[in-house]
Amino acid sequence: MKKTILITGASSGFGLMLANKLHKDGFHVIGTSRNPEKHVAKVPFKILHLDIADDHSVQSFTRELFAHTKQVDVLVNNAGYMVTGIAEETSIEVGREQFETNFWGTVKVTNALLPYFRKQKSGQIITISSIVGLIGPPNLSYYTASKHAVQGYFKSLRFELNPFNIHVSMVEPVWFKTNLGNHSVSSTGQNIADYNDYRTLVQAATQKGMDEAEAPDAVVYTISKLIQTKEPKFSNPVGKMTGMILFLQSYLPKMFESAILKSVKTAK
Repeated sequence: MKKTILITGASSGFGLMLANKLHKDGFHVIGTSRNPEKHVAKVPFKILHLDIADDHSVQSFTRELFAHTKQVDVLVNNAGYMVTGIAEETSIEVGREQFETNFWGTVKVTNALLPYFRKQKSGQIITISSIVGLIGPPNLSYYTASKHAVQGYFKSLRFELNPFNIHVSMVEPVWFKTNLGNHSVSSTGQNIADYNDYRTLVQAATQKGMDEAEAPDAVVYTISKLIQTKEPKFSNPVGKMTGMILFLQSYLPKMFESAILKSVKTAK
């Protein structure tokens, strides 16, 4: 029997590419979007309404989901967005909204599926995080914090779900060419004059990272392979230099920090 795969945020970016590939490969794919009516005629898979930051939306979505299918084999947590900006200049309200979606939204959707996974004594949860969930670059403090929180949550959850044959994996991409950057939210706090020069540099470094990003095929390939692996790994960094980045951070932290500082100074 072909697996049923649920992908949140499947109307664009990684989610759309992954959903199209898995559908083509013969899987039963169900995607979600906050505005499914805009995409339903454009995609070959079922797409349902879901706003992961809204409790009522998650509840109604869960009821609708199991009206369409009796079993879900894989949950891919993909929905989310990115807040950019200097930490001190970013309002607490903007920071809270980042966590409401990237962390709490992901947790809510996962919790909604867990009773069904436990009942069937099987399941797989794959969450698309980011390399920033393993490191801490400037200009992305709240986005980084939300991804660190997601990493920590699923790192613990995987042990609790082990008795139920539910596998948990993280995928941590570097910059890839998706609409994440185009749809990012800039901080709305008041600019602090002391940061004027530095703000220009880090914004340029962030933009350079997005401009020079790789095509997203490697991320889609990694997730597709995880779905077809009997014993998937927990952590799956994807992209050029990920191994070097994580090695330097762990074993040569001064060199790692120097590289980050240099990337900011030379971005313009």
